[in-house]
Amino acid sequence: MILNPLRDPRDRRLPRVPEPCALVVFGITGDLARKKLLPAVYDLANRGLLPTNFALLGFARRDWGDTEFAELARDAARAHARTQWREEVWERLAESVRFVPGSFDDDNAFDELRQVLDELEGTHGIGGNAAFYLSIPPEMFPPVLKQMQRTGMAESTPDRWRRVVVEKPFGYDLPSARALNELVDSVFGPDDVFRIDHYLGKETVQNLMALRFANTLFEPIWNGHHVDSVQITVAEDVGISGRAAFYEKTGAARDVLQNHLLQLLALTAMEEPVELSAEEIRTEKLKVLRAISLPENLATFAVRGQYEQGWLAGERVPGYRQEEGVAPDSRTETFVAVRFGVETRRWAGVPFYLRTGKRLPRRVSEIALVFKRAPHLPFAPTDTEELGNNQLVVRVQPDEGVTLKFGSKVPGSVMEVRDVSMDFLYGEKFTEASPEAYERLLLDVLLGDATLFPRNAEVEASWAAIDPLEEFWADTRPYPYRAGEWGPRAADRMLAAEGRKWRRP
Repeated sequence: MILNPLRDPRDRRLPRVPEPCALVVFGITGDLARKKLLPAVYDLANRGLLPTNFALLGFARRDWGDTEFAELARDAARAHARTQWREEVWERLAESVRFVPGSFDDDNAFDELRQVLDELEGTHGIGGNAAFYLSIPPEMFPPVLKQMQRTGMAESTPDRWRRVVVEKPFGYDLPSARALNELVDSVFGPDDVFRIDHYLGKETVQNLMALRFANTLFEPIWNGHHVDSVQITVAEDVGISGRAAFYEKTGAARDVLQNHLLQLLALTAMEEPVELSAEEIRTEKLKVLRAISLPENLATFAVRGQYEQGWLAGERVPGYRQEEGVAPDSRTETFVAVRFGVETRRWAGVPFYLRTGKRLPRRVSEIALVFKRAPHLPFAPTDTEELGNNQLVVRVQPDEGVTLKFGSKVPGSVMEVRDVSMDFLYGEKFTEASPEAYERLLLDVLLGDATLFPRNAEVEASWAAIDPLEEFWADTRPYPYRAGEWGPRAADRMLAAEGRKWRRP
């Protein structure tokens, strides 16, 4: 496979390379595997971050051999790779590509998969180590996990590790999440389960911890004494992209609010961990998730919306109910905005406004700390008419970076104070491009680094916050909003009720 340059083990700045291993992907023909996982494997190989002895196995219901699968994998990797395409890198990678056809209830197919893994241990020196990626619908998890338990493929020993990667959503509600967690943990050990949330693999999300805990500038004001409110936005300009079967059962709250947004909230609000280890970070995030409080007036402070036809980027786009596969009377939400509280000493009394939606004006994800106004301004009222609240904005995507918004005097002979922005952009400061989220997370799985992966307690605490919202919304209709707008007007009224307004990303 890809040979790595000699590395001085004393230099901790150099990236680690996993032990010899195999990556087994169930559902290898799906969109996630083709657009994210296969390109991530190539990019890791291209960067020299895969072990010399590495194998890639695909499992799906296709009448293919290794050659047909290698062609699909190559086309997918080349179409979506982040790094420069080098044919010699792919050719070396393709030498260890295997495919096993079969369905999830096919005992013979799983017996063959077990046999192929055993053979690769001898022919490719993978050492018996394997990670299994469940790139399949959640309802397919039980039969696959039970097949792996039956064949013994899930068993780790002192001489080899076996890990499983589970894609969101982690259940449908708190009871189903608990049942899924119990099933996964009964087949794999708790330390061998990696619940993947790709938002946590983004470079800027990780930089949030560096911003807070590596600097003395921000942490002293990162609390309710100085912060008026926190806004976290995950906006998408696309529709459901042909995923009606999934989205009709899920909706925006279960698809994004329960995982992405609450994880971003936890990272924003958590206390400083004793060390940057997986266990210590999880401990601090869990404290936050368990401290979340819901507003008493859910009718005002928990808003659902559904997009109607409108204009976006100069094109007319259909409404949600006109999308193929969507019921004409669907009540599924494509937008949610909720006011949460975090009942800790640091954040008591500070509202956390979270929103996410589809068919919004632009694709953007950000965390914005809006600071309190100065208690006294020694200026005439006309001098500060255009001055707003100071803001610290962490942009997760796109244009990853940090913006600081503050007041400055306008040049001239009179005193006029106006908002200005100071920007830090990753793309301008660093020559190396940020790794794609799945690239980082796949590498962490193969390394056994669980820092960026939620444990079952975090998942269950998140559902405990979302289930009351879903219960409240069960008999309501979502507010309509036109495609290309920032959600329904009820979301603006939500903040206006407390004398605030959404920032426009």
